[in-house]
Amino acid sequence: MFSPICCSHHPKRSSTIRPRLIYGIAIIVTMMVGLFSRSGLVPMPQFVLLYVGDGIWALLVFWLACFFKPAWPLKYRVMAALAFTYAIEFSQFYQADWINQIRHTTLGALVLGFTFLPSDLVAYTIGIAFGAVLDYVARRKWDADERG
Repeated sequence: MFSPICCSHHPKRSSTIRPRLIYGIAIIVTMMVGLFSRSGLVPMPQFVLLYVGDGIWALLVFWLACFFKPAWPLKYRVMAALAFTYAIEFSQFYQADWINQIRHTTLGALVLGFTFLPSDLVAYTIGIAFGAVLDYVARRKWDADERG
């Protein structure tokens, strides 16, 4: 008889625990790097402040998609992260009082932003592409480790 706690008897569970653990670590590290990049603790060039932070935010969204849907093909996780980040950016055209009140909180400002900028879409795409490459390489290694 097998125990539901033991992952070796549940192929779907065992195939997602390792990636979820790694994605969870990636989420935490990415959050820390992103918050640090916006903290002002270390002076950074304007380019970093404008674009790298946006790419890091999109990378975080990608890791979240990977964490919640590790079994999805990479292209679906990329499309989900792009759709979410682009939707947030385009939502900045909407300036109702209620959403602007949310935007004026720390979390609201970090997640929703204030002003639509086409350059942010480029930064999001680059951040998610960076994550997709890392994910592709890591998954190839995981698959090779499991086979060999």
